Amino acid sequence: MSSVVVSGLSSLYGEVSIQGSKNAVLPILAASLLHPGVTVLKDCPYISDVCDMLLIMEDLGCQVKWDNSTLIIDATNTNPIPVTGETAKKTRGSILFLGALLSRNKQAVISYPGGCTIGKRPIDIHINSLKKMGVVLKDEENVLTCSVSKLRGTRIEFPSPSVGATENVLLAAVLAEGITEIVNAAREPEITALCEFLIQSGAKITGLGTSCLRIEGVDELHDTSYQVPPDRIVAGTYLTAVAAASGYAVIHGVIEQDLAEVIYVLRKMGCVIDLRENKAFIKRNGVLQSPGIIITEPFPGFPTDMQSQFLSLMSVSYGESVLEERIFEARFNVVEDLNRMGALINIEEKRAVVQGLRKLRGTEVVAKDLRGGAALIIAGLTAEGITVIRNTEFVERGYVDICKDLRNLNANIRIIKEV
Repeated sequence: MSSVVVSGLSSLYGEVSIQGSKNAVLPILAASLLHPGVTVLKDCPYISDVCDMLLIMEDLGCQVKWDNSTLIIDATNTNPIPVTGETAKKTRGSILFLGALLSRNKQAVISYPGGCTIGKRPIDIHINSLKKMGVVLKDEENVLTCSVSKLRGTRIEFPSPSVGATENVLLAAVLAEGITEIVNAAREPEITALCEFLIQSGAKITGLGTSCLRIEGVDELHDTSYQVPPDRIVAGTYLTAVAAASGYAVIHGVIEQDLAEVIYVLRKMGCVIDLRENKAFIKRNGVLQSPGIIITEPFPGFPTDMQSQFLSLMSVSYGESVLEERIFEARFNVVEDLNRMGALINIEEKRAVVQGLRKLRGTEVVAKDLRGGAALIIAGLTAEGITVIRNTEFVERGYVDICKDLRNLNANIRIIKEV
């Protein structure tokens, strides 16, 4: 168990660099299984989600080695064993081994994955898409047993964009026979990163950044070294922290097009943000204004992974704000604890109505998911007194060292490891 202790009401100043992207590297880890050779990932984030994926990969026969922030994976020899252990059950990213193992071994046995409790995340789209490529699936007792004699390219149209399903089909398609088209594919930057990694490894993929991906199957991939892009949600979290606490900071590793909607809303609320050479210079003086209504949507819309952090920000901004969640129905887990700190947030079905300009006070709260934990830390930065956030193992799933990064920005914050 771990807890984060925050002493609030200090403005943030300084510089911080953004870690490699969690949501980009998880499917890339699965993709490294496609080639019986070596993959090198630079700026790979050392977070618990990555470590859990690597434990599974080691069980599958991979050799992994860290060299500072560089991860070296040797997938020359793999074992076609079930991915059904406790680590697989708790890790959402484990579902990405489905497409990779079917490509590599023509079979896969995988537990239904876990992850944060932010709502239903069905894998029907994954299953139905792989069936179209020739996969035979059997579902029993929360375990998927899959096999295929030969993966065949086909046209797959998603009913709605799905990041995970897009990734799984990509992993199945790069070594499949023929051409696969994914229509209504997810457009998130992490999908583009996976495509770039696969292309660098020898895959043939076009349509990057669009809703229509075309994959021409190849016979094999080869060794590669890949630079993991910066994590846009971590960058958005730190921009939001500076906006909430006030001050001036330089955030290294902010790609404008990846965070355009977040940056737009922060500017609308009164922040001055200058972007140069993947650096964001953010300044906040005075009272923030309500952004009005924010609606979470698939990329390039406002990201659901920034929703919780903005609930904290809206609580200390002038006026009434509304945040409508259209991706996950249980993303409002953080509201109860924010209200305990003095926020005034009412939930009306899929909408959170926030009465702003509240004086938050430090107290003991509990993180219930990854981004909610980050939101409570942001709230603690703006609160009077001491805030103790319990259960911060959730936060460690996505942030290498959020306390160290925020201390670099003058925050009074520390972590306590409990036995």
